[in-house]
Amino acid sequence: MSDTLVVVGGDAAGLSAASKAKREDPEMDVVVFEKGQWVSYAACGMPYYVKGDVPELADLVALTPEEIREERDIDLRTGHEVVAVDTGSQTVTVAADGERFDQAYDHLLIGTGASAVVPPFHGTDLDGVFTIHDMDEADAIERYVTERAPETAAIVGGGYVGIEMAEALSARGLDVSLYEMLPNVLQPFGEAVADVVEDHLREQGVDLHLETAVSGFAGEGRVEAVQLDGGESHAADVAVVGVGVRPNVVLAEDAGIELGPTGAIAIDEYGRTSAANVYAAGDCAENVHVVTGEPDYVPLALTANRAGRAIGQTLTGSPTAIGETAGTAIVKAFDLGAARTGILDEERASDAGFDPVSVTITDATRAHYYPGSEEIQVTLVADRETGAVLGGSVVGRDGAKRIDTVATALHGGLTVTELQNADLAYAPPFSPVWDPVLTAAKVLAGKLER
Repeated sequence: MSDTLVVVGGDAAGLSAASKAKREDPEMDVVVFEKGQWVSYAACGMPYYVKGDVPELADLVALTPEEIREERDIDLRTGHEVVAVDTGSQTVTVAADGERFDQAYDHLLIGTGASAVVPPFHGTDLDGVFTIHDMDEADAIERYVTERAPETAAIVGGGYVGIEMAEALSARGLDVSLYEMLPNVLQPFGEAVADVVEDHLREQGVDLHLETAVSGFAGEGRVEAVQLDGGESHAADVAVVGVGVRPNVVLAEDAGIELGPTGAIAIDEYGRTSAANVYAAGDCAENVHVVTGEPDYVPLALTANRAGRAIGQTLTGSPTAIGETAGTAIVKAFDLGAARTGILDEERASDAGFDPVSVTITDATRAHYYPGSEEIQVTLVADRETGAVLGGSVVGRDGAKRIDTVATALHGGLTVTELQNADLAYAPPFSPVWDPVLTAAKVLAGKLER
């Protein structure tokens, strides 16, 4: 009799695990329960659907439910919510169509994802106040903008979602104001990146309010204003709250599965939880940070897909580590690309036992004489004692994907000197002889020698 793999959650981690397990062991019974109707979709593309760059919401779907069932032979059940896990009897309780039933498992993967944080603002129930963390929310925002024709938008939060939605709604013709309670937008990217992005946002007409706390929203049934701490009020016909996400861990916690120091589900290098035969992956689970070696919570798409695929392989007899995370991320801010990886915050680096040293350089993205060259800013951080690269950031109109070179250095444990000596490709249309990342490494290596 074949084993049964039950997966809770039908997106990145869950379907990656289900697909890999079924591919490696076609005899395995794979059952995926998804409480919603959308599966296998690109959440990162939702702002671009609202903007209009992606014509149809369905374009964001990688695999339809029918393709998953028929082509991959996976028992996918949408509209089915797993409401309890019994790790003793190895069963899950599922609610669907007003009824409940139990499903046995030999292996269980919890891929419950994360939910948008909604602060205790008043007025969040007003028509026109949104978060954007799933497909239905993206569809609701697009329809609201199309049907209600709002003129002013309030974006609460200066992270990835806030920046992307500011661009999206500006492209739709709205006057956009962005409110961030911290001193800078894109806080994890560091001050050097934030300064460049903030100047560019203002150039694009975004009314930027830094160190500004929002208390709620006001209106008669429909949002009409965003209200700030201190009583000030600004007009807003639509509002998007994007202040972060939190892992969906209630199902695991109620089952007695241990959470880690970040508040997400604790796992080992193979994705195993504290319960026998139960795994976790994706935005509900922790990962190990490649620089510190400590648990971290980095809810990003590649992390989820990679972990799910590794778990699927482990379950079919080939133990495969899920890999460590560097927190590598990139965001489009109108005409700019901003990217980061590793540890940029020097206080965090110090707390982790390092003696951080950093440099920020500005260079050209191509040979100076070649058309289309743009300025790019690169920041690198290293440990003074060992010279190990700790992190980096990149911001500019061209070439932000250079952050991948720094991320590779982190995963390879390279020193600044080793990074400086990396044999990167050169041709005038693509970079100067010394790529900006190599130049930053060269400058930082000199600083470490002093």
